[in-house]
Amino acid sequence: MKSENINALDEIHKGACMGMEAIHFVLDKVEDEKLEKTLNKQYNDYRDIASEIEEIYPKYNDDDEPHEVNAAAKAMTWYGVEMKTLMDKSSSKIAEIMLKGVNMGVIEGRKVLNNKNIDKEVNKLISKYVTMQEKSVEELKKYL
Repeated sequence: MKSENINALDEIHKGACMGMEAIHFVLDKVEDEKLEKTLNKQYNDYRDIASEIEEIYPKYNDDDEPHEVNAAAKAMTWYGVEMKTLMDKSSSKIAEIMLKGVNMGVIEGRKVLNNKNIDKEVNKLISKYVTMQEKSVEELKKYL
């Protein structure tokens, strides 16, 4: 059970870090102030989730820290954002790019939640992450 909690926390931590990276990469392309505000809020939500994970992680693994996104994944995200916005930097395009990533986060989060062998504390944090992601989907849809 301990390893399942660690795996769940690692997975969600990577998702939160990836979300922050993606937002970081697109923010300089955003021209719509409302979209920028939405993305900044989402960035802060990801940061808060990552911090909460880092806070409880030692209860489950005192030898290590939560996994983060590796350099290759960061580079591929940056490259993908650059290529997809090369010809179109519209709010709609940026929202579309972000929605694809957020939807992956929802899917991964739901998979983790379906694991009934994780502690209530971990389950609660992952539920918070998924709920935040689902709200992000609804917010981003407004810009399509």
